[in-house]
Amino acid sequence: MKLYFYQSDVDRFAEKQDQWATLLKSGDISPAYEIFSVFLKRVDERVATALEILQQPLDFTQDEEIIRDPDLLTYPKTPAEAHDRWRKRIKLDLLVLKADKETSGPAAIEKLQRRYTSFAKRIHQTDEDELLETYLSAICEAYDPHTSYMSPETLENFDITMKLELEGIGAALQSEDGYVVVKRIIPGGAAAKDGRLKVDDKIIGVGQGEDGEIVDVVDMKLSDVVQLIRGKRGTVVRLEVLPADGSPKRIITITREKIELKDSEAKGQVFEVGQKPDGKPYRIGVIDLPSFYMDMSGARLGIPEFRSTTRDVRRILDSFTQQGVDGVILDLRRNGGGSLQEAINLTGLFIESGPIVQVKDSAGRVMVYDDEDTSVAWRGPLIVLISKFSASASEILAGAIQDYRRGLIVGDHSTHGKGTVQSLIDLGQELFRLPNAPKLGALKLTIQQFYRPDGDSTQNRGVLADIELPSLTNHLEGIAESDLDYALPFDRIQPAKYQVYPDVNSAVVDFLKKRSEERVNNSPDFQKVKQDIERYLAQRQKKTVPLQEEKFMAQVKELNADKEEEKRLRALDEGSEEGIKRDYYLEEVFQIMTDYLQQRVVAQAR
Repeated sequence: MKLYFYQSDVDRFAEKQDQWATLLKSGDISPAYEIFSVFLKRVDERVATALEILQQPLDFTQDEEIIRDPDLLTYPKTPAEAHDRWRKRIKLDLLVLKADKETSGPAAIEKLQRRYTSFAKRIHQTDEDELLETYLSAICEAYDPHTSYMSPETLENFDITMKLELEGIGAALQSEDGYVVVKRIIPGGAAAKDGRLKVDDKIIGVGQGEDGEIVDVVDMKLSDVVQLIRGKRGTVVRLEVLPADGSPKRIITITREKIELKDSEAKGQVFEVGQKPDGKPYRIGVIDLPSFYMDMSGARLGIPEFRSTTRDVRRILDSFTQQGVDGVILDLRRNGGGSLQEAINLTGLFIESGPIVQVKDSAGRVMVYDDEDTSVAWRGPLIVLISKFSASASEILAGAIQDYRRGLIVGDHSTHGKGTVQSLIDLGQELFRLPNAPKLGALKLTIQQFYRPDGDSTQNRGVLADIELPSLTNHLEGIAESDLDYALPFDRIQPAKYQVYPDVNSAVVDFLKKRSEERVNNSPDFQKVKQDIERYLAQRQKKTVPLQEEKFMAQVKELNADKEEEKRLRALDEGSEEGIKRDYYLEEVFQIMTDYLQQRVVAQAR
């Protein structure tokens, strides 16, 4: 929102860009320190200004606005301009706190004082690795949105995500106004078994072992607090906690354990829907797949039964077959991708063999990656459920299933549109080639581009749904590949040779689409979604937010008229501890599946 730098700062940086580019080629990253030192100075100046403004009376009856679109803003040219922008920013923050019923009056002012002061402290705690990561990633992302530098800490977190396991207490933490707040207790983890740590508790101190000194972590960087709490299984960590229920602070001693991140692994559940001609219900198996995970280090070391998406999904499909399911829904709505090899292997569970994805490198050479395993885990009716959040490996699977006409693609208008391949280069190994090479982080480098079996890229355009359902995610700004700066364009190459299945054709799609549209138009839940979409699109057209209290609250009331879709999206993003939720959206997908099953019976009878 151009809150910190002056226009003169940015102009001075721009004048040096050619000189800085030359320095970068020789490995000189001093410009990062030069820019950051100016930023630190401006942060301190702006926070001082903010604290001064908070001590003064603010007029909420004044009819004024704040620009909400950063592209319409310029950097302030003078201290007076910067002061006025912060005055408006503070008014907006106070109005938001009041509208959300968090707090108002002196308590709200105190909350913002702490928020701004804590931000400045965290910025001053930025270490060299973080600064290097920010600077190099900014340069890398000018080539495409997915090329970046990972610091050693970021690389460690990436490995944890892919392996779906870590060692610690099993709590998701978030920094809020200087405090580390427990946002979630991971089921089955050490904290969940202990039972004393609760959601919304604030962790204010961390001690190692039974008698180690408790270190004050208020205003400490979240990543540093996480490192203090994580540790080898079997070791003890002591947490000084301010309970959310207002009871006195206390010390909680927890023994660290290995934690499996089960929220990110494949889950399966069977639902009974409708009625078959024989009077029995249809049995529909749903697989929720949040990512294409694989224990890469386990695979490299040849560990048997290393963590694998394909292995887990095959087990679920085998279980579905034993339970006599009639159709399978593979839910990729919150799947942002992961391992390319897992996407290929998993697609192979639904087809006998053939090309899954084509990959083109920077020299224009095309490699075709086939499913070479002729075994099939599921031959029956299949729906792949997508959203704008379905990206990369998800799009490879969805695109191949659609090209082979092996199943229906249902959900948002299209997937995310990330059709590029990244390679992770461990810089310590690359430079020293030693077993115990120093940890220098990694370069995530875009080296290739994905193409579907039919030759279409998944880049930018994504995979288009056969049957589209109304959803706010269809319209959200900044989440699709096409919204990102420097995204590569959509293109095509020659199609590969593959044999299509008779499962899906245009007549079937048209019939199912028409039936779904009729139900959606008569569904109160989907009509509410359409109203939310209309309100969101109308709000997006507004480039300013009113700071006159009456007008602001009226606008908030309008936007808060129905929060159900927002709750559904949050639940979709976070997953559910209780299993797969049967909501109105999934209910419509069930209806599409039962229509599809009935159509197949009719077609086979012919």
